[in-house]
Order: sequence, then C-alpha cells, then structure tokens
Amino acid sequence: MGLSFADYITPVPAATLEFMYRPPLKHCRCCGTAAVYRLPDDGDTKVRAVCPSCNTVHYENPLNVVGTVPTWGEDGAQVLLCKRNIEPRRGKWTLPAGFMEMGETTAEGAARETVEEAGARFEIHELFTLINVPRVGQLHLFYRASLLGTDFNPGHETMEARLFTEAEIPWDEIAFRTVKETLTHYFADRRAGKFGFHVMDID
Repeated sequence: MGLSFADYITPVPAATLEFMYRPPLKHCRCCGTAAVYRLPDDGDTKVRAVCPSCNTVHYENPLNVVGTVPTWGEDGAQVLLCKRNIEPRRGKWTLPAGFMEMGETTAEGAARETVEEAGARFEIHELFTLINVPRVGQLHLFYRASLLGTDFNPGHETMEARLFTEAEIPWDEIAFRTVKETLTHYFADRRAGKFGFHVMDID
C-alpha cells in the first residue's frame, strides 16, 4: 500500500517497531485521538497503544486461521488444494483456510472457509494440526475432512480447486509454510496408517 509505520503512529520507539507484525493502531477506537505506543500506567510490562485523551489501552491479540485438509477416496489418496486468486501469494496453491469470524467455533470457521474457497461438499473430522506462528501473531488450525463428491464450485478468492495425489502436489508452489507442514504430516500419517494430532511452532 506504500505506507510506512510513520503513517500510522505517533510515536513508536525503533526498538518496538522491529517486533511489530501488523500496522500499528493509528487512532483510539473510542474517541479518535491519535494513539501513542508506550507502557500503560497499570503496571503492564508490554508496550500498548494508549489513548492520551481518554486513557483507553488497546490490546492487539493473535488471529486464528482455520481450515481443512479435504481428502477424496476411501484411502484418502487425494487432497483438495485451491489456487489463490488474492494476495498474498496469488497464483500459489493452498488448503482451504482463512481467518476465523466472530460467533463461530474453529470447526465452523474451517467448514465455512472450505465452502467459500472450494465450493466443496464434505464431512469434517478431528483437529489435525495446530501451528503457532508468533512472528505474525497467528495461530493456524487445520481439521481433516472427507469429501462427499468431486464437483467443486470455488468462490472469487480461488482460481481453481483441484485434487492432488502426494506425487502430484506442487510443493514448490505451496503458498504458506503452515500448509506445507500440514500436508507433509498428512501424507506421513497416511503412509503410517494412523492419523495423529500435530502441534508445532514455526518462525
């Protein structure tokens, strides 16, 4: 967008900027006054966006990304991937996933994203991977799912939805590391004949 941190804030120490992963809050959500990043007066040990006018402290928390590993066939040999039609990573392949919405569970969010991005019919199963990505303030959760058919009607965020065997997966064209890690675990578990639950942290 061509905006720098300086366009958003007043002022933030350089040492603080180095660790921020989202555009800092520019104005107080309560009164609109320009926010200042500093230690709050309540003894908090983390730098927060504080309103110098109404003294509101704004807390910025990690975002949940939820999705599925939709598979086809009794042996689950094929996985459904979506080719992204939006940035970031437009043109790359991913599992159907997106940000969890208010008012839904993680499983409901994963199912909604699968319908929106792939237009697939499926049955959702257990949680399969939980991946912490602290660098960008995100938590990624993927559920296993069984497709109920191979007719897909992807939404506007997807160029194409296709089934891939492990040998056909375009590994160098996978959009996100969390997706690649999840696919790697899926095929390893499938070969072992038993699906587990995988928790990991990535940079």
